[in-house]
Amino acid sequence: MVEHEPEPKRFEPKVPVQLDPPKDDPISPEELAKCDGSDPSRPTLVAIKGVVFDVSRNAAYGASGQYRVFAGKDASRALASSSLKPEDCVPEWYDLPDKEKTVLDEWFTFFSKRYNIVGKVEGAKNT
Repeated sequence: MVEHEPEPKRFEPKVPVQLDPPKDDPISPEELAKCDGSDPSRPTLVAIKGVVFDVSRNAAYGASGQYRVFAGKDASRALASSSLKPEDCVPEWYDLPDKEKTVLDEWFTFFSKRYNIVGKVEGAKNT
């Protein structure tokens, strides 16, 4: 009988995070774009593979943060290719090499252990 390997600890946050149950509310791309950290009355959101995470607690995604390029977008392709270029912050990731898809899956795991899932981008393919 083969024992299953536990999930890698490298994705675990240093300080445990209490997350809300994931939501699957539809969020339009237009609404997502308004949640880019520039409007304090709105949450700051980042989508990965069509799943929307609330990253408001992390100033790095805010209006002057180093990762602000991802805010208000589905940043799948940029995360998969470790890019901070705005033109790479697009949801098209299906044509990427397997190595980059693996990186994207690791980012998804990383985000899912730290940030609440607040919805899904309308019309997004996530498989």
